[in-house]
Amino acid sequence: MSKFDYPRLSATEIVTILTETEIAVITENDLKNPNPDFVSDLYTRLLIFLDVLHEDDQGQLDFAALEQLENPDLHVRSVQIMKLYSMVKEVVTTVNCPMNFTLKDLIRPDATRTEYFLSAILNFCLYKDTKMNLLRPIAEDLTRLDEQRSELEDKISQLNAEIAAYNEVRERELPLVQEVDAKVKELRQTIQDLNKHQVSLRTTLNKLKEKTGALDEKFSQTEFDLVQSVQQNADLRSKIVQSPEKLQTLKKMSKQSAQMQAILEQVNSAKSIEKDYKSLKARLNDDVVLDKSLEAKLIERQGKVEQLDELQQQLEKERNLKSEDATRAFENVKLEMESKRQDLEARQKKVEAVVTEVDAITSKTKFVKESGAAKLQELASKAEEIVEKVTVSSETIPMCSRVFAVSAIYKLHWDSAASD
Repeated sequence: MSKFDYPRLSATEIVTILTETEIAVITENDLKNPNPDFVSDLYTRLLIFLDVLHEDDQGQLDFAALEQLENPDLHVRSVQIMKLYSMVKEVVTTVNCPMNFTLKDLIRPDATRTEYFLSAILNFCLYKDTKMNLLRPIAEDLTRLDEQRSELEDKISQLNAEIAAYNEVRERELPLVQEVDAKVKELRQTIQDLNKHQVSLRTTLNKLKEKTGALDEKFSQTEFDLVQSVQQNADLRSKIVQSPEKLQTLKKMSKQSAQMQAILEQVNSAKSIEKDYKSLKARLNDDVVLDKSLEAKLIERQGKVEQLDELQQQLEKERNLKSEDATRAFENVKLEMESKRQDLEARQKKVEAVVTEVDAITSKTKFVKESGAAKLQELASKAEEIVEKVTVSSETIPMCSRVFAVSAIYKLHWDSAASD
């Protein structure tokens, strides 16, 4: 039932609804032949079901009203009937029932009118239960969403803690990375210097090889010339011995001797050059050894540079992976939270609309309860005034007369309230 209305319920439907809601267990015969005790008990149960009346409050309100009267024991039933009448009338009025509820409907109930009022009140009860049933799954969803929100907040806190720990590790490892970068730059500079020194050594080695080749050629030619000169000198000496007449040739020999001396000097110079060559060659060998040693060190340092590069790349890769995982997880949680928030806002709007309607119903119920209590207090005071004016002995006044006396008070108060 989405809208509160007043469909006339049959006696069978009334009995079924009262039984299913556990308000009361009655029969159709009870509705066809209602009596004051039956309708009073049934209306009381309905008020309790609507949370308009509580059994404990009822007793307290009776005591508060009766203590205002003289000989309150004689008016207990009358006050109870008038209190019930006032509350039922307020409920019937609050639910906008077209038919007016009167005191006669409690004292001398009519089957048709009783069924009509019960139909109105039960329709309101069903309407209220329908709205409460609509609220129940929404409240459960809100509870579930609140739990999910708490879980997501815990997850976000955990991710923030992991990000903070990662940033802390990154800050802690930053000096190591900077030190590695400095060492890599230093090693690269050393490699460049070694490469330049190696090129210089190779250039010097090539020059020495060229110079050594030229000296070898010159030394061979000098030795050949020396051998020829020695041979010519021996021939000339033999000719001088054999032919003294050829002394003329002495000058030539002297000249050749001078040439030989020069050649010897050249040979000695060549030997000195050869010595220097051997010294340079030894130095060159030492440089070659040094070059190989430097090359080995270069290879070793290049290996270290590659290891440091790999280590740096691995650290950067791990850092990027952790950062991407943390960012992705944070974005996922953020999107999920946004989706939940939008869903929660939509549900909250729906809940607010239903709660507003329920609050209106609750306010009406509370108003009935509070106004009934106020009216009872006022009626009790007026009843005391009337009792004081009555001179007839209370023991001779029948129950019905007392009820009508109290009802007169209620009617006066009701008429004054209506005019107000």
